[in-house]
Amino acid sequence: MNIIGAVVRFVVSALVLMVVGYLVPGFGRLTFWSALLAALVIAALGWVVEMLFGERMTPYGRGIIGFLSGAVVIYLAQLFVPGMRVTILGALLASLVIGIIDLFVPTQFSRRENRT
Repeated sequence: MNIIGAVVRFVVSALVLMVVGYLVPGFGRLTFWSALLAALVIAALGWVVEMLFGERMTPYGRGIIGFLSGAVVIYLAQLFVPGMRVTILGALLASLVIGIIDLFVPTQFSRRENRT
């Protein structure tokens, strides 16, 4: 992936997090810069979870395990992002909404690469 592609993916991810802040109860609204930082933190935490437990246990994984680990990553991200406030229910709902949005607008929350 080139640097421009990475920047675009993080900007799209930040915009998705801002939309989630408006749609999801228990997920505080974020400024663009807070959302961008949250996107970076979520990507980093997702990478750490993937390294520790494998791809099935990450937000990139499929099914209930991926959904729940995505919610945990979102919930933990608030510890590193000033101004980000998420309840447990808010993290669960945000994980669901991000998964639905990601079906139409792929972000760093999913892997779209071909693996052979």
